[in-house]
Amino acid sequence: VMLDQRRLPGEVCYHRYAKPDEVAEAIRGMVVRGAPAIGIAAAYALALVARYERGDAKLFLVANGTAGRILNGTRPTAVNLAWAIARMSRKAGEVAELGPEERFAGMLTEAEAIHREDVAACQRMGALGAEDVPEGAVILTQCNAGALATGGYGTALGVVRAAHAQGKRIRVLADETRPYLQGARLTAWELHQDGIPVEVITDNMAGHFLQRGEVQFVVVGSDRIAANADVANKIGTYSVAVLANRHEVPFTVAAPWSTVDLRTRSGADIPIEQRPGDEVARVGDTVVVAEGVECRHPGFDITPASLVDAIYTERGVVRPKLGERPDVLIG
Repeated sequence: VMLDQRRLPGEVCYHRYAKPDEVAEAIRGMVVRGAPAIGIAAAYALALVARYERGDAKLFLVANGTAGRILNGTRPTAVNLAWAIARMSRKAGEVAELGPEERFAGMLTEAEAIHREDVAACQRMGALGAEDVPEGAVILTQCNAGALATGGYGTALGVVRAAHAQGKRIRVLADETRPYLQGARLTAWELHQDGIPVEVITDNMAGHFLQRGEVQFVVVGSDRIAANADVANKIGTYSVAVLANRHEVPFTVAAPWSTVDLRTRSGADIPIEQRPGDEVARVGDTVVVAEGVECRHPGFDITPASLVDAIYTERGVVRPKLGERPDVLIG
């Protein structure tokens, strides 16, 4: 069951999916989005394979592998997707020889564990990040890294929620995040539901408010963090990081450990998803670019580690500007 994030905030609409390829299309079409959330969705999709593939171990493993490849190709930048599929595939190998009902139960239990662990991770990183949030801070964020993008609670918005829960008098400026408007449609909606003060600004206003000294803290999520602490996040994040550093405002990232990809050496090695240009040319049903004019839409950009003050994970905090790298949290 998925909340259709494309229809928020105007309509709250849920869809039910029964087949892995339906879930893959929902991920590709942005019904569900956010790196941790699409990993969880893929895990449940692979549990569906076990529900409907009633054949022997070989048939089950073939079906699981086919579904995994389809799911893995939907959003190439978010490493949580591949991580969840790999974890579910290992589980598939463990339960393949069991009867169909036991096999399904084992796969579903693993998917539910991935879901629960993500919520706990968000709560932990939120508490760690909230320690760095100044009392009375105006916090700038980009895209949506809240409960909608995760199993619940949120990464960047987990930091915001934790600071609010601690009684800090915070306020949020939410970049609208063109062209898909996740900040305007989703982040503002979430925070408003929670009673946390929020204002939406267009992406090209961030520099103005930073220059005026109205922002004291920046926190964003991530879809992949390289071994050298370079960060991939929604397009526009790099610009925010440059502006924050120019105005000496802390630029921070909150993400679960599953987002850290130690096999990817730097941001230069992270694949950048190229979204359809029509997402730029239209806002909803309204055409804003003349027919025949090409539009480009890289879904993500790379923020170098040198611009990142802190990365909050459930394992602890990494301070890239001090020379720390994610592998300091191993062990």
